[in-house]
Amino acid sequence: MSSIFTPHMLGTLSLPNRIVMAPMTRARSLDTVPPQSMAVYYAQRASAGLIITESAQVSEHGRGYLCTPGIHTPEQIEGWRQVTQAVHNAGGRIFIQLWHVGRLSHTSLLPNGAAPLGPVATTASNTTVQAYDADGNPSQVPASQPAALDIAGIRHITTDFRRAALNAIEAGFDGVEIHAGNGFLFEQFINAGLNTRQDQYGGSAIANRLRLLLETVDAVSGAIGNDRVGVRVSPFARLGDLHAFEGEKATWLGLAGALCQRQLAYLHASHLGEAGFQRDFRRAFGGTFMLAGGFTAETAQKALESGEADLVVFGRPFIANPDLVERIQNRWPLAEAGEEAFYGGDDRGYIDYPRYSPLAAAA
Repeated sequence: MSSIFTPHMLGTLSLPNRIVMAPMTRARSLDTVPPQSMAVYYAQRASAGLIITESAQVSEHGRGYLCTPGIHTPEQIEGWRQVTQAVHNAGGRIFIQLWHVGRLSHTSLLPNGAAPLGPVATTASNTTVQAYDADGNPSQVPASQPAALDIAGIRHITTDFRRAALNAIEAGFDGVEIHAGNGFLFEQFINAGLNTRQDQYGGSAIANRLRLLLETVDAVSGAIGNDRVGVRVSPFARLGDLHAFEGEKATWLGLAGALCQRQLAYLHASHLGEAGFQRDFRRAFGGTFMLAGGFTAETAQKALESGEADLVVFGRPFIANPDLVERIQNRWPLAEAGEEAFYGGDDRGYIDYPRYSPLAAAA
């Protein structure tokens, strides 16, 4: 029976416990380059079995929000190298989440005011992104009208992810996670309600809508090794103006089966709906299954004991508890994070949360 503190082999990477730090956007990269404080932030949390970083855009066209880091320039690679060195020096293990937001962006963030890119030229309704308003001020603004990717553009996406993965290894990461959830580019292609293309990358055929993601997974795996690659999905999250579509369960189960064939490091999932589908989805993948979903120490332990997951993902608790693993292990109380510093700002609410001190608590 697995425990939170049972070691786990993730490919060739040995994890000392089953606790994973979730990828969480913190918006501290003012010029898209990871700052030195980011190295401190992740190193403080290195006792996690695995850290997955916040999303990093694979190209300047994949950006969707202010102050998010990239992994496509020499300066960004060097910034990330500081992060990986700090985490490894603290005894940790770290993957980077690779990201392309697709249509969920704004012209003010993109080169020469270009349109965002998506499977079709359909704007995400009632969806805002953190960009610049008409006066050039940072603001929540509606997502811009996207342009539909042509075949050459689709192939360029795959190339961008492959190059970003190689950059990540150069920067010292132990592996990469391809973000295929939360309404971003790959999920936009997967969703039959949005993706009405009439070519090999869209329409009613499940294989067509999965094609871009699977070609990207294959390109990245070929570049750095399949045992260094994970994929993140959120099948029923309904984010980014994506909605339910006919055959969605078959689509997601088809993806899990296709990823199983590729023998990846892991599949990372949230928003799986009812228990029966979650069980079928996990069984279809077959490999290391990482589950997110607002865990407490108690519910995480139950998920491991019941076989729902091999690894359990904690997000928000890691913000105010850099020593979350030790707090869970010793049954120490958890601190609460102040939401005002979740996104952007300085070091306050970022790297100033203290570790728990039993002596101070007893004083």
